[in-house]
Amino acid sequence: MNKFVMAMDQGTTSSRSIIFDHKGEIISTGQKEFKQYFPKAGWVEHDPIEIWETQAEVTAQAIRQSNLSAKDLVAIGITNQRETVLVWDKSSGEPIYNAIVWQDKRTSDYCEELKTAGKDDLIRNKTGLLLDPYFSGTKIKWILDHVEGSRDRARKGELICGTIDTWLVWKLTGGEVHVTDVSNASRTLLYNINTLEWDEELLSLFEIPIEMLPEVKASSEVYGNTKCEFLDHEVPIAGIAGDQQAALFGQQCTKKGMVKNTYGTGCFMLMNIGKKPVISEHGLLTTIAWKIGDKTTYALEGSIFVGGAVVQWLRDKLGVILSSKQVEELAGKVEDTEGVVFVPTFAGLGAPYWNAYARGTLFGLTRNTSDAHIARAALNAIAYQTMDVLEAMQADSDLEIKELRVDGGATINDILMQFQSDVLHVNVVRPDITETTALGAAFLAGLAVGYWEDTKEISKFWKKDKTYEPNPDRSKVERGIADWKHAIKTIQFWTKRD
Repeated sequence: MNKFVMAMDQGTTSSRSIIFDHKGEIISTGQKEFKQYFPKAGWVEHDPIEIWETQAEVTAQAIRQSNLSAKDLVAIGITNQRETVLVWDKSSGEPIYNAIVWQDKRTSDYCEELKTAGKDDLIRNKTGLLLDPYFSGTKIKWILDHVEGSRDRARKGELICGTIDTWLVWKLTGGEVHVTDVSNASRTLLYNINTLEWDEELLSLFEIPIEMLPEVKASSEVYGNTKCEFLDHEVPIAGIAGDQQAALFGQQCTKKGMVKNTYGTGCFMLMNIGKKPVISEHGLLTTIAWKIGDKTTYALEGSIFVGGAVVQWLRDKLGVILSSKQVEELAGKVEDTEGVVFVPTFAGLGAPYWNAYARGTLFGLTRNTSDAHIARAALNAIAYQTMDVLEAMQADSDLEIKELRVDGGATINDILMQFQSDVLHVNVVRPDITETTALGAAFLAGLAVGYWEDTKEISKFWKKDKTYEPNPDRSKVERGIADWKHAIKTIQFWTKRD
């Protein structure tokens, strides 16, 4: 088959476009990083125009590298950093403020006010989410509260809002289509995952006019056609899923009980829990995985805010490595951390603790501590955080997880993947194609236009690259786990100061 599917993968630190063939294999890739803005401590922003321009650039790059044209594409799928949100002028298309990123903590105090007012259960039962600044709803409210005149303009229907998928579709279609899918809507604190509707009670609570919000669609359907200069032919936009849900689909975790973990800027573990939402009792989120046709699939999720970002910090702030790939070589210079524990909570603790005030901390430093020990402790921290989430997931589901499918950039790191297997005491399986986030978006788009017949056909394309098996000797691992849990308790205590 000489037709192809493109996935636009708009992430936290870079924009990418990947072209896949009918076997799910990569034909070409375009990628470009964009600037991160940190106006105040705990604040993180992106320039929406730069996001759009970089996404357009890498799309053109991927097409050029493959010697194809837009006519060769049967569909485009979009996957995106999820809770990042922006508000823009409906007529001019100009954002009224930067996009506020999922990592941003500026609404922490407001979330505490809502908790004090007893709104936790209301929000949790309707949305499956916890009251945390992580999600989009409080960010939209902040923009309307702090950009002069914006609330009045929103009431008049002059402003619209959306997560990054909505922004990209709006730009791709020349401002004609204002939509999102159920997976992204379920991350806003505004969408009722039981009724599959924007919830009027929650919109009233956050003072957000429903007219601002996009229409919610399935994850696999044709939303509209492209109308932009860098594509010389109209292409159907036919798939949308938040990045972690897209990765779950790309990993073909389509059966109840299957689990994947994505190692990106953050780490995100999802378990397919089937057709009915189950509210977590152990600090996890209940989210919509995807909707295909009239069937909605749900997932349990544990979100870790700082995963691969800790390696970027070693590179950009400490300067102990020149590129992210060098971290494995540096960490490999020592056998262990010599007691160093690194808790990289630069943006607060996510699941299962949910402490927005926690900050990154190093424990156990001595005169002998080197950059290699810190690098090793950074990799260990990614694995320990994943362990905390998996333990909560097993408690909620009452299932013993024997295999973890992994994807994302950090999975090329053999030290990390082996340590992950040792800590979890389960097999860690890396697929042949680790770009499963983009692949999931491509699969969803291709299904909508008949490029692939059904999920059974797609499942044939998932292939195992490597399996990491746990070391049976757990003595050293268990000592490290004990040190980690003690460090977490210490940070929790530190944040409870008057």
